[in-house]
Amino acid sequence: MSAEFILPGDIEKRSFEIIESELPHALPEREKPIIMRVIHTTADFDYCDNLKFSENAVDIALDAIRRGAVFVTDTNMALAGINKPALEKLGCAAQCFMADPEVAKAAAEQGTTRASAAVDKAAEITDRPVICVVGNAPTALMRICELHREGRFSPPLVIGAPVGFVNVVHSKETLLESGLPYIAALGRKGGSTVAAAICNALMKIADH
Repeated sequence: MSAEFILPGDIEKRSFEIIESELPHALPEREKPIIMRVIHTTADFDYCDNLKFSENAVDIALDAIRRGAVFVTDTNMALAGINKPALEKLGCAAQCFMADPEVAKAAAEQGTTRASAAVDKAAEITDRPVICVVGNAPTALMRICELHREGRFSPPLVIGAPVGFVNVVHSKETLLESGLPYIAALGRKGGSTVAAAICNALMKIADH
């Protein structure tokens, strides 16, 4: 295969043209930009089928973003991957509480993971919509659902994309059954880069 000559500014555009040409089937128009952004990030076309959206999830997310949502991530890697100029332009914010001393203390006292304790801290945010961004820790996803069942936390959107083997599939199934609006990467696949890509795709749609 010979190399293509592509100007640096056209590389992303060309990448999306290739993705479009190789899609295994048509995608729902409202969800297509998000799925394609995840494929662009991972080079994995499985996301055409395993990235699932609850009813009206995209529109619900856009409404939250336009009201100045704060994206709360379960890893600093996901936080780093979220587009900061886009956040600023849209009046949104992003935070990760994993290194917060209060979260570490609460996790130690309660015998839980920091990811779970960080969800409790996220639930204390009441002045703006909270979009939960989970790309690593199934315990975070399960805690979000637990607090929702208890009537203590109802984020407008949960991005559920933890990756791995222990309780990962179970946590995603719990999210799908929770009644919360979600965008979820089913099965074992996911990761912080996938979670951040979903955030960036939503903000790009909101900006347009």
